[in-house]
Amino acid sequence: MRIASYNVNGIRAAIRKGFLDWLVSADPDVICLQEIKAMEDQLDLDLFSAAGYPYHYWFPAEKKGYSGVAILSRQKPDQVVKGTGIPYMDIEGRNIRADFNGVSVMSLYIPSGTNIQRLDHKLRYMDDFQQYIDTLKADKPNLVICGDYNICHQAIDIHDPVRNKNVSGFLPVEREWIGNFLDSGFIDSFRHFNSAPHNYTWWTYRAGARERNKGWRLDYGMVSNTLKDSLERSVILSGAVHSDHCPILLELN
Repeated sequence: MRIASYNVNGIRAAIRKGFLDWLVSADPDVICLQEIKAMEDQLDLDLFSAAGYPYHYWFPAEKKGYSGVAILSRQKPDQVVKGTGIPYMDIEGRNIRADFNGVSVMSLYIPSGTNIQRLDHKLRYMDDFQQYIDTLKADKPNLVICGDYNICHQAIDIHDPVRNKNVSGFLPVEREWIGNFLDSGFIDSFRHFNSAPHNYTWWTYRAGARERNKGWRLDYGMVSNTLKDSLERSVILSGAVHSDHCPILLELN
């Protein structure tokens, strides 16, 4: 099972930049999308079916042009759940889950903390999301939670840990949260296979950051400990350039 995840920073813009050709070439069985920034009726859904993904599920934010997540799949899921049932999360379209034969795949988009108000919102979201997952695991133990966590876990996950130590995305409280999330029963699939620095998934558009690889690793494929023996591969696909993020891919046997 090949599972990809991609913060596309606007699905319509990504399509104009060649996203669908890339999708056909990458050939995941399932792809989780974040920051789709579109309502379903704003998209030509036949394009996704023509690319080999006849099953596509969209959970946009109520606010147009903002946030939103989706899951595209080659095979029909057993079940699809949009949102968490927590209203302030769900109006921003940040969680969607599809279940496939005992494996539950979630597309997740954790808020950014761009100012004090949004940081408070982000920290509340993180705490409530942890509680939600703790409950969900009792019913769905085999979870793959892919997406944009908007947090760099370790110093090797960010190009300049010293200057960014007080910036949201690398704050001690955020890093502690993601460490606790892992301790609650998850594997950072990329770090399971690769402990090298300078592997990033997001770069600012400013100052040639991507060309100079001045980036942040914000996107993760978190896999339940129960699936550890099934993990075969997890990589960052930095060659895809349809967004300020790049996709990630993991494989389960």
